[in-house]
Amino acid sequence: MTRLTATLLFAAISAFCAAPASADQCAARADMIKALGDKFHESEAARGLVNPSVVLEIFVSDKGTWTILATDTHGQSCVITAGEGWDGTMMAALPGA
Repeated sequence: MTRLTATLLFAAISAFCAAPASADQCAARADMIKALGDKFHESEAARGLVNPSVVLEIFVSDKGTWTILATDTHGQSCVITAGEGWDGTMMAALPGA
């Protein structure tokens, strides 16, 4: 894992654990995925286990928008962060990708 990827992952996990997300940033996973698909045309590009209770998921669109979700074992997903300008070429260069 590159230093940049590790730093970004640590920042996302820290944000999720340090401050509870507001209600408008959380929803049932199925509803969240539907909304990301309908509104932003984003689909899942990557996922990783944070701990036994939380999965981190990255959703991206062909236009470069992206959203990072954290989903718990109860199926509740919260938006960690979102943005534009996703470059998936770097993901392909990572070992094991």
